Amino acid sequence: MEFKNYYSTLGVSRSASPDDIQKAYRKMARKYHPDVNRNAQAGDKFKEISEAYEVLKDDKKRATYDRYGSAWKDAARAGGAPPPGFDFHFGQGGGGFSGGSGFSDFFEMLFGGGRGGRGGGSPFGAGSPFSGFGDVGGQAQGGFSTGGRNPRGQDQEAKIALTLEEAAAGGQREITVSDMVGRSRTYSVSIPPGVKQGQKIRLQGRGGGAGGPAGDLYLEVDLKPHEGFRLDGADLHAPLPVTPWEAALGAELAVRTLDGSIQVRIPPGTSSGRKIRLRGKGFPARGGTGDLYAEIQVMVPKRLTPREKELFEELAETSSFKAR
Repeated sequence: MEFKNYYSTLGVSRSASPDDIQKAYRKMARKYHPDVNRNAQAGDKFKEISEAYEVLKDDKKRATYDRYGSAWKDAARAGGAPPPGFDFHFGQGGGGFSGGSGFSDFFEMLFGGGRGGRGGGSPFGAGSPFSGFGDVGGQAQGGFSTGGRNPRGQDQEAKIALTLEEAAAGGQREITVSDMVGRSRTYSVSIPPGVKQGQKIRLQGRGGGAGGPAGDLYLEVDLKPHEGFRLDGADLHAPLPVTPWEAALGAELAVRTLDGSIQVRIPPGTSSGRKIRLRGKGFPARGGTGDLYAEIQVMVPKRLTPREKELFEELAETSSFKAR
């Protein structure tokens, strides 16, 4: 099996950080993406860098690749254990590379940095399955065979901003997404009723891809702040301002909901802070819909007309009510 140096493909060192790997991939993707670069070999190059990024961006895949090299896929399928037949021996005394730290030494020989030497040529004899490797500038040569199959494209992520009303109602929505090479595409998205903050909507086959199966696009829901409601689980909380006389005498008031308004009776003698529960007028959830809690806020005028001041003074003189 031929081995491909994924680090060399992306032009980064083996100690590169995830951020360095992502930056290198984006830079090369912009250069070689078939929609941008019409060169006949650009598509193959894009597949190579996509394959390398798919492995190196994932901590588990990268660790398995670093340990087992060309056998990393078999090792991954074996749950991280050495794959069957992974037992290499060479030299006098049968010095072996069979998993563990031994293979780390073996990998060092391929990529330079110690035991393999830098005099050129493979440390293995002619006819060895690794005799095709040469030390060129500290990087191994060779290619990873994909069996002629194009690799699956990258999954991509984007945010979709929704109001509470849009998230509650669901339905179709148009969204425009820009990819890493600057292209913009518009999709029709089906929003499930009652989606919450941080939930992801999957658009199968709408991710990256060049020649092979396309990856998926995941849209993360971002709920916009609402001036009238606060969402708590499936329940909604909303302030309900009332005048002093409405609170004292009672009143019929319209309360806003996500899908319109509803008339609510305010009992006489209602104080600030009292909550009126409207069943089933909250946010959609599994098994039903939450409730809406309208919280009474008694408001007083900041400035009084002469007549209002006279009436409040009269009330203060005649009322026996004690607030404290």
